[in-house]
Amino acid sequence: MSARTRVGVVVSGAGSNLTALLDACDTPGFPAEVVLVLSNRRQCGAIDIARSRAVEVLSLPVGDFGGDSLARDRALVDALRAARVELPVCAGYNRVFSADVLTAFPDILNVHPSLLPAFGGGMNAVEDALAVGVKVTGCTVHLLASGAVDAGPIVLQAAVAVHEDDDVDTLRARIHEQEWRLLPHAVELWATGRLQRDGTVVHVLPSPRVREQAR
Repeated sequence: MSARTRVGVVVSGAGSNLTALLDACDTPGFPAEVVLVLSNRRQCGAIDIARSRAVEVLSLPVGDFGGDSLARDRALVDALRAARVELPVCAGYNRVFSADVLTAFPDILNVHPSLLPAFGGGMNAVEDALAVGVKVTGCTVHLLASGAVDAGPIVLQAAVAVHEDDDVDTLRARIHEQEWRLLPHAVELWATGRLQRDGTVVHVLPSPRVREQAR
């Protein structure tokens, strides 16, 4: 059996997407493993989850670098390389990477709680969706792009209907359920070589079994 893809997860929040990915990695045959969790915070729910699952954790608050976010990003790249991470994943990370990170790792997956390009570029996508009365929102897993926020090539999306009686909490909860499904699937697709970049578009290739059946 080939080696599993080494994943590094970058976090800032409660860690529900991290939990979903760790659970997937515990499934027999899943082609990836989380080998490192990094955070811009000293403490958050995601850090607690990682430690409870015996995953190495590294906290990199920008204050430890004199407020220099570029220096912090260089340390993040060094840590990912030291852990031999092949695929970084942002799961609730609330900072924007510098170009140095994207140069070192051209493929970085991110999950965002809207159907991009709608409601990108901010931390209040669910609130913004409710504020303008959309009837359908959802979530997106995409690859990061240098110089833009929530604007990289889209890998997977899932739609979530907005109910008339929804508030931020109820809508966010249903979006989370789809994020927990999509993010592990996107990691699986990357790890098995089924994502093909074509400029600003990502194509999802059929599985080897489907390709064999089509012959």
